[in-house]
Amino acid sequence: MKKGEVTAYLSLIFILLVSFVGGIMEAASVQMAKNYRRADMNRAMESVFAEYQKELLEEYGVFALEGSYESGSYSEANIEGRLDFYGADGIEQSVGRIEFLTDHGAKAFREQVGAYMQHKYGLDLLKDKIGMTDVWKQQEEQSEDCERAETEQQKELEDLLKENEGQLPSDNNPIEHVEQLKKSSLLELVMPKGKPVSQKTSDLAGTLSFRGINHGYGDFSDVSQDTGTLTSLVFGEYLLTHFTHGADEPGAGALDYQLEYILAGKGSDRENLEIVIKKLMLLRFVPNYAHLQGSSAKKAEAEALALTLCSLLAVPAVTEAAAQVILLAWAYGESLVDMRSLLKGGKVPLVKSEDSWQLSLSGLMKLGQGEDVNDGKDTGSGLPYKEYLRMLLFLEKEEDIGMRALDIIEQNLRLEHGLAFFKADQCISKIEVKSTCNLRRGITYRFTTYFGYH
Repeated sequence: MKKGEVTAYLSLIFILLVSFVGGIMEAASVQMAKNYRRADMNRAMESVFAEYQKELLEEYGVFALEGSYESGSYSEANIEGRLDFYGADGIEQSVGRIEFLTDHGAKAFREQVGAYMQHKYGLDLLKDKIGMTDVWKQQEEQSEDCERAETEQQKELEDLLKENEGQLPSDNNPIEHVEQLKKSSLLELVMPKGKPVSQKTSDLAGTLSFRGINHGYGDFSDVSQDTGTLTSLVFGEYLLTHFTHGADEPGAGALDYQLEYILAGKGSDRENLEIVIKKLMLLRFVPNYAHLQGSSAKKAEAEALALTLCSLLAVPAVTEAAAQVILLAWAYGESLVDMRSLLKGGKVPLVKSEDSWQLSLSGLMKLGQGEDVNDGKDTGSGLPYKEYLRMLLFLEKEEDIGMRALDIIEQNLRLEHGLAFFKADQCISKIEVKSTCNLRRGITYRFTTYFGYH
């Protein structure tokens, strides 16, 4: 190879080497510019979401970015402006997906509650309750069956009386007495003496269920948490910890019976408490009736009274039907007394024994009368009102109770903290932002940034 050819060859190699090094340096420089812009965006995003709603966290352990910035009017421009303020200026922003606390039946709220409770208490707190959930579901099914059976038994008795052209006497007739009790005010029958029913009301027109609310968009299933039986129990525990109920002392919140509102969703404490008491009475009715059916002494007592009431008819079928309806009336009366025990802070066992049974058949006739002095006793070994509410919360749809819990949170933060602007459907839990920026020499860089409270 000649000297000139060698020189040309080395020159080409040198040029290629310089070009290669220059290309690497350019690529590294571009990548560095990308990293800087990503860092700017990450820093800005974290700074924006560090502006979480303080009172919501302090009172309820929930992180959320209040998207109206205390104006009461939500706009994505608010978020974009804050991103610019914290160093993401010069980057074109658009929201790719966003989730509010209220989306999908308050799913984001419920997820945060699960994380909060796990961090604060650990999941071992409720593992002993998991075995009870099947019992609760079974009791709910049995209560529906028992309600139908009660209607059928009463109809059978009415048909037999009509067929035999007879009627039961009014004196000492628990069947007729209980029918009159059912027409009376339920709360007047179950509230402990000296404990008035709260008269607080709430305007439902302003709640999440009745007003037009913001909805997020985009799918966050890739970062969502799985839910299950334990999660449902954890959510119920959170509600029991943070909200008041009918056995508590009156509070300063928008409603006194907050858990009852979460379960019933009506506009007054009275309505909500009555609905919940009816549900609890139905749950209590099942084991009470089962106890009567298993007690030979109480069945014999009911049959003897039925025979007395049906003495003029002398029809065995009527007597047998009357005895069953008397047992049903007795179980209803016992359930009323159970509610009195619970509302005054006592305990009632899930399954009754002879020792824990409270109401005699003669005492049944005194319920709701002037001589009614049975306020219910505390068995000591049973469950308090709060635990019975736990059962109802587990049996209710999580989506419904999640939204109603946010209703109460909204009302309490407005009333107790003066946050008139606060709306749960403007509180951001997760967001993904699409960013576009120009680096140099016409190079455009597009990337996404995600942030979520977990």
